Amino acid sequence: MRDMARRVVRCGVGLIMGTATAAVELLFALLAGAVLLPVAAWPAGRGAVLRPVLAGARTLAGLERARLAMWLDLRITPAHEDVRALRYVACRWALGVLGGVVMLTAAIGLGYGTFGLYGWLLLDGIRDPGSLVLGSLGGFFLVFLAVQGIFGVVGLEGQLARHFLGPRHQEELERRIAELSASRAAVVDAVNDERRRIERDLHDGVQQRLVALGMLLGRARRSQDAERRDRLMGQAHDESRRALDELREVAWRIYPTTLDEAGLRAALETVAERASVPVGVEYELAEEPEQAVATVAYFVVCEAVTNAVKHAAPTRISVAVRAEEQRMYVSVQDDGCGGANAAGSGLFGLARRVAALDGTFRVVSPPGGPTVVAAELPCG
Repeated sequence: MRDMARRVVRCGVGLIMGTATAAVELLFALLAGAVLLPVAAWPAGRGAVLRPVLAGARTLAGLERARLAMWLDLRITPAHEDVRALRYVACRWALGVLGGVVMLTAAIGLGYGTFGLYGWLLLDGIRDPGSLVLGSLGGFFLVFLAVQGIFGVVGLEGQLARHFLGPRHQEELERRIAELSASRAAVVDAVNDERRRIERDLHDGVQQRLVALGMLLGRARRSQDAERRDRLMGQAHDESRRALDELREVAWRIYPTTLDEAGLRAALETVAERASVPVGVEYELAEEPEQAVATVAYFVVCEAVTNAVKHAAPTRISVAVRAEEQRMYVSVQDDGCGGANAAGSGLFGLARRVAALDGTFRVVSPPGGPTVVAAELPCG
């Protein structure tokens, strides 16, 4: 319910801003028509006049794209032709007017619906309370209709912007094919990098422990002194426990069994418990996400926390996981020294994992901190 209310408010603000830009677009369309019509039959003059007109249309279309992305959550591919931008500006003002009418209707309905709260200040006496109640109900019903109208206008805004500003169907298919090819190559590279990391962990950690264990057992076996043999056997026992701990650590980094057994929340809480600095986890998912999404979210948190502890010297790390409108948002923030390199092997590998699920990944880490590692994943 809270997410729905927040979305209604955001869309409402976006439509109000769209009404303001519609007035500018209507004026621009009238001026462009008045300037272009006299030179329509004069090629040289038409070209000289058309260039600034197209530049203005491109600027207005860019402002509309920013408004759609910020307030209506409609992201349109930035590449488009100037002529199509001019057509978009010439048509969009009508939708801006419609959005203004819808918002005016919502304001009127809200005024009637809440009149009972402030009407006693404006009127000396209310003689017909029944009419007041009916008026309030009618006002709230008008608000309900206006909310449906808001979503309807938002849908029309998206269709119009995609039609004029978005890529054509063939261009979209080519772009999608290129993205899938790049994503597939990234997944292959990520798998190879993971294999090399596992081999390095086994070689530098567990293998060295096992070699030392074998040497201790060999020395104990050849020793004729019972006391020295017992001491070597004790050392071998300690070395075997350390090797087992390192093997468990490698297995945990490959894939945590907790994720399958108890879910994403328990796996993230385990990451927090294993960290050497305090880690707070805010988990706001109502239900368990799909296995692939949960796995990527886990590795984003695990790698970000590990990098922060290793390189940023933080005093506290905050992890937040929430879902909104079929998308899952994961963020890890630390108060360390900042300066994280998004092109580094660890963070770059996370970016490829997220991209494989058609998600987005970003790192904000100014010098001095704080550092924020965020991922947006589809969960619908």
